[in-house]
Amino acid sequence: MDDAGRLRQAGLRVTAARLAIMQTVSGGDHLDVEAIHRGVCERVGQVSLQAVYDSLNALQRGGLLRRIEPAGSPTRYETRVGDNHHHLVCRSCGRVTDVDCAVGHAPCLEPASDAGYLVDEADVIYWGLCPPCRAEAGSAQPDSAHV
Repeated sequence: MDDAGRLRQAGLRVTAARLAIMQTVSGGDHLDVEAIHRGVCERVGQVSLQAVYDSLNALQRGGLLRRIEPAGSPTRYETRVGDNHHHLVCRSCGRVTDVDCAVGHAPCLEPASDAGYLVDEADVIYWGLCPPCRAEAGSAQPDSAHV
């Protein structure tokens, strides 16, 4: 199904800005709002930042986008919805990478106590250094064998 069909199925109006947001997010890699706004403006011309925020919220509520909010990083959006995957976040450059659930079905982690909640999702963020940042950090450190 195309983006217009997904919007209709979610009960949302099909607009040029919403289609541009869907295209920008699906063509990007866990983009923040500023990057999405730039992509939308490149596709359809001037659109206010507030309109992008409003559309992102509507698209997320409609189940078409997923919002992730790593601590200390800007909110990011992705089109991978409907599964219970997690994320790896680089502490240095902020790059975000999807990682599948170890169990493969929601919630894929079970809390020690559910306190009476019906748990249907686990949101896990793994932190570390991505391969390019690891390589850069390694080249910046003196080689102990040659000291």
